[in-house]
Amino acid sequence: MPRAGLDPAAVTRAAAALADEVGLHNVTMGELASRLGVRAPSLYKHIDSQADLNRRIALLVTDELGDALRTALQGKAGRDALAAAARTMRDYIIKHPGRYAATVRLGATGPDDPLAVAGARVLESLAAVLSGYNINPADTVHALRLLRSLFHGFATIEAQGGFEMDTDVDESFDWLIDFIDRGLTLKADEAPQSPR
Repeated sequence: MPRAGLDPAAVTRAAAALADEVGLHNVTMGELASRLGVRAPSLYKHIDSQADLNRRIALLVTDELGDALRTALQGKAGRDALAAAARTMRDYIIKHPGRYAATVRLGATGPDDPLAVAGARVLESLAAVLSGYNINPADTVHALRLLRSLFHGFATIEAQGGFEMDTDVDESFDWLIDFIDRGLTLKADEAPQSPR
């Protein structure tokens, strides 16, 4: 019989917290079981495998990030929306570097996969940022990849202590936001105008 209070969601939350402390690659069934005060075999009453656990962590992260982005973007457009999305992703990744790592190399199995649904919410928020820039629809995927790559890359490097120069990291991040804003504005200016 499963231990009272443990269910797949509780195990996933505990694993995500552990990942933030020790890194995702150090989250083992044994370590997680020890944290939860159970034996490792009892975890398999709640999850199927280490891969299933990592997938559940990725889904938790994608849901949390989707919620955070939607909240941050309420009532914002243009550069304000861009800055809100960038700061939200940066803050989340820095606060949760271990759990966030679960999202990097894990793909959805199809459009109905809960991970795909959660990922679509994140992309919808980033697309809302782009809507303030009048990007050519043919460039939307490129622009989404740009935003995700820059936000992810900066925050991941920062979370891992990779910025060692003495220049203020917040200044660099503001510079990044300004650079993206100018680039998206210029790209929108190049877009064909619809006839009136």
